[in-house]
Amino acid sequence: MTRELHRVGLLVLAAFALWYFVFQTGLWNFWARLSLAATLLATSALIVTPDRKQLFQARSRDGVLGIVSALALYGIFWVGQQLALAILPFASEQIGKVYANRTQLDPLWIGLLLFFLVGPSEEIFWRGFVQRRLSEPLGSLGALFTTTAIYALVHIWTLNLMLILAAFVAGFVWGWLYQRERSLISVMLSHALWDVVIFVIFPLAGR
Repeated sequence: MTRELHRVGLLVLAAFALWYFVFQTGLWNFWARLSLAATLLATSALIVTPDRKQLFQARSRDGVLGIVSALALYGIFWVGQQLALAILPFASEQIGKVYANRTQLDPLWIGLLLFFLVGPSEEIFWRGFVQRRLSEPLGSLGALFTTTAIYALVHIWTLNLMLILAAFVAGFVWGWLYQRERSLISVMLSHALWDVVIFVIFPLAGR
């Protein structure tokens, strides 16, 4: 168990370093940096997960759960945006900054990268590895809240409170769905679809 926690700790530190690379450096294109970082995390997690095949066992209801949860989460964010704009004077500027990188790449390519690479890779790492591995020493609820908190904190490099809060909310929803269903497929689909809807199809700012 100590060895497992050591592995989780090392890869979480790697996540903080990679997210610094994504949000605080100007090397290459933003979407290239994000795709590379997410892929490295997912690959590293799979390498140290002997029972990795169990993560990808699909069930008939996974598709429906993924789609419904993604759309529900988009609705939560839409309501949250209205409340934030009404209450927080800095919300509009920070929400706009979330979408600033959309101009760096054609929307079609952004959507493809988010759906097929970034979203699934993040879930493989955060829910399929971190939350899954922490559930034994911390219990289901402990693993859920700890993983959600770390997932939000890793976005500290964005220097954007609205994005950090968004990561916490989304991370909690995906963590709860994973804890409830024990299905990485539904969570991967939910994350991937939500990414595309909120960043490409129906963005909450910059339209």
